[in-house]
Amino acid sequence: MRRPFFGGNWKMNTTRAEAAELGRAVARDAFSGVDVAVFPPFVWLNAVGDALAGSPVALGAQDCSQHQNGAHTGEVSASMLAELGVAAVLVGHSERRHDVGEPDDLVRAKLAAVLDAGLTGVLCIGETLEQREAGQTDAVNERQLRSALDGLPGAAADRLVIAYEPVWAIGTGRTASPADAQAAHAAARGVIAGVLGGGAADAMRIIYGGSMKAANAAALLAEPDVDGGLVGGASLAAADFAEITRSAATANA
Repeated sequence: MRRPFFGGNWKMNTTRAEAAELGRAVARDAFSGVDVAVFPPFVWLNAVGDALAGSPVALGAQDCSQHQNGAHTGEVSASMLAELGVAAVLVGHSERRHDVGEPDDLVRAKLAAVLDAGLTGVLCIGETLEQREAGQTDAVNERQLRSALDGLPGAAADRLVIAYEPVWAIGTGRTASPADAQAAHAAARGVIAGVLGGGAADAMRIIYGGSMKAANAAALLAEPDVDGGLVGGASLAAADFAEITRSAATANA
């Protein structure tokens, strides 16, 4: 059985004091049988890292550069993040792909940089509403997966989590039905099997990101190929985030 993974993506929210307090609140919760990471804004990584010290909650970053070092003003490398105690990095989030215009080849380069630094990469894939309505969900996810996984060494797959995040469900209050999520996850696992082999596909966690909250988490997590969640707005309240993670135990039961 794949161990569920939950990430709290705080996006561009919180003050420094709020981030530290939220980190402390998350760290106080007793998470059982799941892996948990929080992804605060870059400027609060130190404060949140201090707040999480001694807890099983991992510190995550929302992005990183594809470069290791050099003349890249404003960029932050994966090795720099590792020095701060970051253990996981989001790569290819839809708000990077669509708001900033990151193409598939840049996402692939960033994922390689994260894995080369020994960190866990959380690779985000997903379709827009227009693509979904055109019946392109699986084709979009396959293209994004194949591009990112191309040339990936098999050993690195152990440090890779896939986050399916239908773009039309992020921050809108709309959520893919459990059946919709399962279909997309199962198709993605089939693509992974074709690229990295069946063993890697069976072991790799594919989590759902798209307005997951306490009210719908258990139903989503009950699907056999949904292995956790990438949680946005609901992760800004520690109690709500903890309730979502506890839904994994309910779903497994």
